[in-house]
Amino acid sequence: MLPAPSFHHLHLNSVDPEAAIAFYLEQFPTSAKASWGGLPALAAPNDVLVLFTKVAAAPPTSPQTALWHFGWHVTDTRKSLDTYKSRKHVKLLPLYTTDEGGSVFISSDTWPGTGGVPGRTKAQIAEAKAQGIQPTRSGGFGYMEGPDSALVEYAGDHPAERFNHVHMFHDDPFCAQLWYQKHLNAPVFAGRTAPAGMTETTCRVPRGSERSWPALERQGMFRAPSAAVVFGDVALPCYMRQDDTPLASSRGHLYDHIALEVADLDAWVAKLRGEGVRFLEQPYRLGDTRAVMIEGPSREALELVEVR
Repeated sequence: MLPAPSFHHLHLNSVDPEAAIAFYLEQFPTSAKASWGGLPALAAPNDVLVLFTKVAAAPPTSPQTALWHFGWHVTDTRKSLDTYKSRKHVKLLPLYTTDEGGSVFISSDTWPGTGGVPGRTKAQIAEAKAQGIQPTRSGGFGYMEGPDSALVEYAGDHPAERFNHVHMFHDDPFCAQLWYQKHLNAPVFAGRTAPAGMTETTCRVPRGSERSWPALERQGMFRAPSAAVVFGDVALPCYMRQDDTPLASSRGHLYDHIALEVADLDAWVAKLRGEGVRFLEQPYRLGDTRAVMIEGPSREALELVEVR
């Protein structure tokens, strides 16, 4: 079996890559300005890149693709929130606590999640109120709007600041997880294993009927089913898409594609062709190396980059 790839970069389209990089450097100062493959880049301290392609017009953020947002670990969420609040050019996004109104900027300022889920349904919120459960006021997650209307999560409290995840939507989360395991040899993220005995013929599970909070949308969000795989130290957690509209291709959108690092591109191409994976682009030159572009289970573009 070929070893699982590691996470190489997230590729964004931007009207002003230099301004975008400057913004992220200000918010996540342990990162650095860089370039890779002839493209401007942000280098996170865990050897992960965010690459940028300059585009003439604002890249679309709708219809929804499989790539929802990306997230950063910070060492002190509360301190980070206070810092972002002091920067008038940073737009913080409210997390709604119920569908009746009320919001916070950070999840630890409302009822903590339960059962391993970072949210509570209406019934669970009522239970928290009845039991007098209080917000923890430490750690948690929040969101800001980045350049080009990017959705950026910051979460803590963690030992070091780093690029942590790309949160995704999938048409069928458990099927997507099996796809990543089968075709890319991806490890499953701890705590997100599929139900025992699930196969490609049984992986389509209906979306849960209950929404939960906190959420970026006042009506809450569906958090079941959920799954996740991991490449290196970057997780790809996912929820099921939030409505009945199939997810769009990520190419040309703000979050254009995810890139994974492999040592032997030819071996991977042979494996993926043999398994019937769809190729969006055949092997091509990318800077000083080679790459190939394939399509994931929910039309997300995935680039395999050869790094020897």
